[in-house]
Amino acid sequence: MTAINHKLRYRSAVRTHAGAVRQRNEDAVLERPEIGLWAVADGAGGHQCGDYASESIITALGKVSPPASTVQLIDDVRTRLSGVNQELREKAADIGPRAMICSTVVVLLIVEGRSCCLWAGDSRCYLLRAGALRQVSRDHSYVQNLVDRGEIRAEAAADHPLAHVVTNLLGAADRLLLEERWNPLASGDILLLCSDGLCRALADREIAAILDDDPVERVADRLMESALSRGARDNVSVVVVACQA
Repeated sequence: MTAINHKLRYRSAVRTHAGAVRQRNEDAVLERPEIGLWAVADGAGGHQCGDYASESIITALGKVSPPASTVQLIDDVRTRLSGVNQELREKAADIGPRAMICSTVVVLLIVEGRSCCLWAGDSRCYLLRAGALRQVSRDHSYVQNLVDRGEIRAEAAADHPLAHVVTNLLGAADRLLLEERWNPLASGDILLLCSDGLCRALADREIAAILDDDPVERVADRLMESALSRGARDNVSVVVVACQA
């Protein structure tokens, strides 16, 4: 799909798949280029109703109104995600005292030639610029905390036995913590949102090589096909957004 925002044109494509092993897809994706909004949510499979959690997030974001201002857009997204967080907490409490209904989320907003990434969990946002791939988001995970403290190297994080432990999720706590990061955009930039099923199947250098292609529909297909060919053990979701003058 195509949208125009502040003299840049944006084309996007989304794909989601249960993966090569799992029977149920607990990921959900959103594509709303007309208001500059995209998202990936990855329901926590180790808890109850992971698919309900991710779909609740995407449904709420699907109701975000066309913004009158940048501040209004960010506030609307944050308010709706906080509402989902409360809903998931209440639904889990109805199930039992130990029940948890949780999901990651990564949201991309494009406003006036800038990108805003909001996230909770380990679903990622990447930016490819001039062939160089950079992770915009920072994983909310146990192993990322180890990397930040210098206890393990970043290269060793993926193989750590606790690599799957996420430290921040929608539905996990009464107060939702969303991290936020802004970046100016330029023609030729490519943004990628993905669930961890992609990152666990493909190395960053492989992702970069695939992103450096055209059109976005082909890029999204190649990312998915490559992850599945590696026997993706988790659900895989990708959102690809290309910026053009």
